[in-house]
Amino acid sequence: MSENPIVQITGLHKHYGPVHVLDGIDLSVNVGEVVVILGASGSGKSTLIRCINGLETYMSGQLNVDGRELLPLHNKLRHLKAVREEVGMVFQQFNLFPHLSVLENVALAPRKVRGRTAKEAETIAMKLLERVHIAEHARKYPSQLSGGQQQRVAIARSLAMEPKVLLFDEPTSALDPEMVGEVLDVMRELARSGMTMLVVTHEMGFAREVADRVVLIHRGKILEEGPPEQMFDHPKHERTRTFLRSNGSRDRTPPNLV
Repeated sequence: MSENPIVQITGLHKHYGPVHVLDGIDLSVNVGEVVVILGASGSGKSTLIRCINGLETYMSGQLNVDGRELLPLHNKLRHLKAVREEVGMVFQQFNLFPHLSVLENVALAPRKVRGRTAKEAETIAMKLLERVHIAEHARKYPSQLSGGQQQRVAIARSLAMEPKVLLFDEPTSALDPEMVGEVLDVMRELARSGMTMLVVTHEMGFAREVADRVVLIHRGKILEEGPPEQMFDHPKHERTRTFLRSNGSRDRTPPNLV
């Protein structure tokens, strides 16, 4: 992991009406680092990562991604297109095009955004489907796949943009428990490959095992952050201890899958 920040956030504020969703967030993410973001529903964790790729605008502060500062200008983010080309995002829902095959879903971005030929895009797509262990389903349509398989296709589609940073917003929350492991396995492999990742999740086992750093957001602020062994075994704040106790029993991360 390089000591070279690719995401730099300083004093970030965001309101939804009277609700102060992000209240002065400071966060730096280095190249190759895996940062897991924890927090209760409504704490602001998903809003934070949506700001990083411009799905949400913010009111004040600074947000710099890969040397480009996203500045809100009349509700339009400057440098938005350039940043989105470098930042991939995997959502709770898979958002695959139902009328396209798995292969076509993954090949679309290389053709439309990166300017690849159809043949080049298909070659890239097949390699990525092999990487997420679903190449045998390349000619199927999303409706023919399980939820776990669809999410792996969604990950492959994000990788097709050759991103420098991958954002995950609760990528396993919509899955049945038996499908969680196959998605987390792919995410483990991405982490081992050196991909820079910010992951919003409630999978505590995954956070403890894979994260370089764990961040707990509470009421729009970073309450505590540190390496997993510190956060899980020796948290400093009582609120952190309470959160981990209440969520540890709901962890669906299959053990010993590495």
